Amino acid sequence: MSGSFIGRLLGPLLDHVGGGARARNAAAVGGLFTAIVGQAREPGFYRALAVPDTLDGRFEMVALHLLLVMRRLKGQGAEAADLSRRLYEAMVDDFEKSLLEMGAGDSGIPRRVKTMARGMAGRIRAYDEALAGSYGGGLEVALDNNLYGTVDPVPDGALPAMAAYVHASAAALDAQPLESLMRGEVRFATLPA
Repeated sequence: MSGSFIGRLLGPLLDHVGGGARARNAAAVGGLFTAIVGQAREPGFYRALAVPDTLDGRFEMVALHLLLVMRRLKGQGAEAADLSRRLYEAMVDDFEKSLLEMGAGDSGIPRRVKTMARGMAGRIRAYDEALAGSYGGGLEVALDNNLYGTVDPVPDGALPAMAAYVHASAAALDAQPLESLMRGEVRFATLPA
C-alpha cells in the first residue's frame, strides 16, 4: 500500500492508529534506509574499489547493502519480515522518486521500476547463494556480474577487496542483535583501505 498515492497519504496515519509496532516499524524503515543509502554513497567504494560512480553503480551499491540487511532479517519472525518488506518498498519508492526528479516521463517510470525490481530479485538470489556458499563461483562472480557489470576490465584487487567487505558486512550483521535492527540501527563493516 505504501507505493500507492492513498498508501502514501494514509500511511503515517495508519501507522499510528495501527499501534506502536507499526509506528516503530516505520521509524526503523526510515533509519535503516537512511543508513543503507549513506553507506552506499561512501566515496571509498568509488575511489578505492572502482565501483562505477554512475546511476547504475549507485543503484547496485544501494541494492547490495539493502539485501545484506534483508538477509539478516530473513527467518526472524513476522515483525522482521514486515520490516524487510517495507524496507524493500522504501527502496522502490525512492527509485521511483529519483526517476521523476531526473525527468523520466511518467509513462516510462512503471516500466523502469518494474525492471529494477525484477533485477533486484535476481541480485538477491545471486548474492544470497554466494554468501551461503551454494555455488562454486562465489561472491566475486556475483559482484562481477552485477556491481562491476559495466567495468571492463575490473581493476586488479577490486573484486577480492569488495568480496571481503561484503563477507565482513554479512558477518557484522549476523552478529548484530536483532533488536537493534528492529529499532532501525545497522552496522556494516569498515571499508577496506
